[in-house]
Amino acid sequence: MLLRAGCVSFFAKTPTLFVSCFNKRFSTNKPTHLLTTAAAPLIHEPSSSKLSKKARYDSPEGKLRGKLDTCSKNGDLAEALRLYDVARANGIPLSQHHYNVLLYLCSSCNGNGNGSEKLDKDLVKLGLERGFEIFKQMGIHKVAPNEATFTSLARLALAKEDPEMAFDLVKKMKGCGVMPKLRSYGPALFGFCSKGMADKAYEVDAHMRECGVLAEESELVALLKVSVEAKRDDRVYEMMHRLRAAVRQVAEETAGVVEDWFMSERAVKVGRVSWDVEKVREGVVKGGGGWHGQGWLGSGNWRVARTHMDEKGVCQSCGEKLVCIDIDPKEAENFATSLTSLACQKEVKGDFRRFQEWLQQHGPFDAVVDGANVGLVNQHDFNFFQLNSVVRQLQRMSPSKRLPLVVLHKSRVTGGPAQYDKNKKLLESWNKSGALYATPRGSNDDWYWLFAAVSCNCLLVTNDEMRDHLFQLLGTSFFPRWKEKHQVRLATSNGRPELRMPPPYSIVIQESEQGSWHVPTVIGDDLETPRQWICATRARDASSRYL
Repeated sequence: MLLRAGCVSFFAKTPTLFVSCFNKRFSTNKPTHLLTTAAAPLIHEPSSSKLSKKARYDSPEGKLRGKLDTCSKNGDLAEALRLYDVARANGIPLSQHHYNVLLYLCSSCNGNGNGSEKLDKDLVKLGLERGFEIFKQMGIHKVAPNEATFTSLARLALAKEDPEMAFDLVKKMKGCGVMPKLRSYGPALFGFCSKGMADKAYEVDAHMRECGVLAEESELVALLKVSVEAKRDDRVYEMMHRLRAAVRQVAEETAGVVEDWFMSERAVKVGRVSWDVEKVREGVVKGGGGWHGQGWLGSGNWRVARTHMDEKGVCQSCGEKLVCIDIDPKEAENFATSLTSLACQKEVKGDFRRFQEWLQQHGPFDAVVDGANVGLVNQHDFNFFQLNSVVRQLQRMSPSKRLPLVVLHKSRVTGGPAQYDKNKKLLESWNKSGALYATPRGSNDDWYWLFAAVSCNCLLVTNDEMRDHLFQLLGTSFFPRWKEKHQVRLATSNGRPELRMPPPYSIVIQESEQGSWHVPTVIGDDLETPRQWICATRARDASSRYL
């Protein structure tokens, strides 16, 4: 990657400590490619065509890389700096990777950019001093920086309590042919927020969005907090809705900031005494339900409580009933397409295609059962009786009285308890009815039952919380919304399985037509412990008028 002429102006503005080397060798009066000259080519790792893997590993550069990687794994800054000093004394050339590991360690002792760590002051000082020095050497040896380099420098800038420098770094990245990531913005955003510089934080946020970088909960709660402190009620409202769209259920830290806002003096003073009911309702319909986006409604003190919802979605604090927010059918179709693409990458393509053809021939189903999960809930060994009990319950619930689709790995269908005569007959009856699919050996049956449930737009019975790596690959906000509406969980009562149906309301931040707010937290949400919600309401009296 080459540094462009646009980078020169940035280096000219940064501390002399890490630009003096450039001033000696390059003029900033004309366009200059700082790291590319015929006499001084970029330093690269030895190519595999010239050296064998073992030879590269055994070279001085390779050995240094291995030792620095160990330091990175152990967080050992002091040893990494010692190795760096020895390498320089011995004339060992350093690559981009070497420099990035060193800069990462120097910046890591200053935290990850959100200001939440308890730091060793001596390590902070050491990392700060040596970090800029190492970057200066990187420039002297014309080793091109990448996103990781800039992010480490931004974290060092934050350690200098200079979020402006951190933001400058991000703004110059594109000019150097480097696209910023979310982590690149953290030092500047969190730095401005911690200093209470709300407008600068909003500027960073705007730059993020221009570059297509989406804020997550930690960034949004920082923006929410600085907006609360700055008494920027319009921005608080905006951040509440961005949390609703991006996060849905909030962590405890976020919940605390939300509560602080509603209990603040500013929140008491904010809100319309009169509003257009029809306009608010139109906003609710347009938004798909659960919010209107028309601003703070009502006046006076907020009543804030931690509470629960009953099985129908009625708030146990204020008595309002939450709504079930619709899912766009087009989103479901797109999700099924992306799921197919991922499954074909991870599974044997022919096996998964055969399943799709089978499903098209035998579907659609009213429910899909993750057979392995259901057969093992609260059991030491796979229990076909429990699985069959669930299947029969689902069949009775089905409008067409049809059997659900049971997805089981082939080993569950041919081995173990499946060999008992009673279970054999059960499997044969399901198979004959077109209600059993045995996934092939070597496959991951998760892909199969999930795809079937999404494609059929039906219930999915499993206690799998679907939080592991496989489901993280889906990388979409649609999946938690789909799961919330379709996942049926299994509990046992007196040794008998009971189905726990999806809630008839959406577990997401909701803004009512009357102006109250309900915010779900991550606390709870299992079969034994109900989820905690924040309920924020205002008294409805004659002072609140509807137009």
